[in-house]
Amino acid sequence: MRADLHVHSTYSDGLCSPDEICRLAKQRGVQLLSITDHDTMNGEDVKRASAEKYGIQYLSGWEISAYEHEEKIHVLGYGCQRNQAYIQFMEDRKEMAQKRAADRLEKMRKIGVPVTMEHVGSFRADPTAPIHTMHVARALAMFLNATPAEVYLQYLDRGKIAYSDIGRPTPREAIDCIHAAGGFAVIAHPGRIHMPKEEKENLIRDLAQYGADGIEAVYTTHTKEETAWFQTLAEKYGLVITGGSDTHVEDETHIVGNPAFFVDEKLLKRIANLSQ
Repeated sequence: MRADLHVHSTYSDGLCSPDEICRLAKQRGVQLLSITDHDTMNGEDVKRASAEKYGIQYLSGWEISAYEHEEKIHVLGYGCQRNQAYIQFMEDRKEMAQKRAADRLEKMRKIGVPVTMEHVGSFRADPTAPIHTMHVARALAMFLNATPAEVYLQYLDRGKIAYSDIGRPTPREAIDCIHAAGGFAVIAHPGRIHMPKEEKENLIRDLAQYGADGIEAVYTTHTKEETAWFQTLAEKYGLVITGGSDTHVEDETHIVGNPAFFVDEKLLKRIANLSQ
């Protein structure tokens, strides 16, 4: 079964609707899809209905933007229920994201860029979901006549003038929430964790021992060597293997359904055991 278990829609910082994502997934031969918006499962009914429209099996998902010591260590959650644990965690994320965005904008105003929260809000398709860094980047890009990527790298990235880490959850807090919501937790895009190899393995081992259930070994920017290594670590530490494109909008690098990922029996069993 071909799958893409990491895609973003307009319910967070993606630029494609669930219907458009599912249409593209169908074209690429994807049979199992998860739309994993940042810090929210908003639009779940729309996402599931869109997948059903195109004859695609749907797995509920979201991506928690977790950090540890300023290092981005995102965690994907699959099969979660929108119970009280999920609702409280998401409300906390919304509150902290609002404060983080305000902090970024205040820092930008001090250097003469008068973008407001209202400007940022105009780039959010779902005002009930947490503000994402890319919403801020897109608002600033309009004022600065630059691309959002350029704005992010120049002003918002770690170490830059408008960086903010207010209210970021840790990966362990993310794992706890996902489990409390009845789902399973997967370490997202480990190739993008900026650590020496030995240190990265120690982190993956520690998170596996803490309770992480899987690792996203197959990912858009992973090399063949990285993919093989993460698959080896999955076997070593008892983690299921997942894969995804992390598409926010299709471009030369990110394409729904690519790289090709096929679900193995271990992951199928984990999905089958979910009470969705």
